[in-house]
Amino acid sequence: MTVPLPGMFRRQTLTVGGVRINTLVGGEGSPVLLLHGYPQTHLIWHHVAPKLAERHTVVLTDLRGYGDSGKPAGGANHEGYAKRTMAWDQMLVMRELGFSEFAVAGHDRGGRVGHRMALDYPGSVTRLAVLDIVPTRHAFRTADMEFGLGYWHWFFLAQPEPLPEHLLGADPESWLRGRISTLRRGGEPFDPAAVDEYVRCFRDPAAIHASCEDYRAATTLDLIDDDASAARGDRVTAPLLALWGQHGFVGLHYDVLAVWRGYAAAVDGRALPCGHYVPEEAPEQTAAALLDFFA
Repeated sequence: MTVPLPGMFRRQTLTVGGVRINTLVGGEGSPVLLLHGYPQTHLIWHHVAPKLAERHTVVLTDLRGYGDSGKPAGGANHEGYAKRTMAWDQMLVMRELGFSEFAVAGHDRGGRVGHRMALDYPGSVTRLAVLDIVPTRHAFRTADMEFGLGYWHWFFLAQPEPLPEHLLGADPESWLRGRISTLRRGGEPFDPAAVDEYVRCFRDPAAIHASCEDYRAATTLDLIDDDASAARGDRVTAPLLALWGQHGFVGLHYDVLAVWRGYAAAVDGRALPCGHYVPEEAPEQTAAALLDFFA
């Protein structure tokens, strides 16, 4: 099967902090790190990354637990998949590649990792783009019935092991294809080769377990870390760009810019004509917005 990324991207496996991180690098110029979300891999950026690589050195990774990256144990308190832990992975990757300062764009779970990176390493993250999310803390602290119905998978995946692992493991392909088709709202169709890759990776029982640990961490350590940051008055100091799908849950239920202005010093952004999967559903608009922001 042909993976839909051009030959300009060189694949390498970096082992950082004892965890294998699947990494691709391409292009020239100032560095940009692209982070994916659930239940996908770095390939969510396959339309956008080549355009960014015309002006930037683009680094794509699979987050720990996803794609072809390592899938370590979550630990007794799910600390293996806390966003602080996942952010440290990505910091080590960029340092290994020789980048002490860089921009970050993250979709979905990757945006949450990017948010934590910007808080923990303000001297390294020069700009942050978050795609189709509001901060985890805000989502949980303002949750209502609409949120529970719209984001029910957050609560399902966070259930104690082995309930979600057992149910997802019975038919992982149907779960994955169902999730992405449900959240796509009027944008470009998914590339079948990319979806096949998502399925290949998600079929691994270790990937299913790791992704559940990701959501368990969100309800425990991530929320503790985010509450502590808020109590200290920590805010993202790097310029922040928020992009979201106007037809998705985030666009329909939040004043996205107003929310992010409570968590970051300098916020701009806009809705794009799509649902949740912004880089795949609205690739041209996403690439143009990121190129302008990272210029």
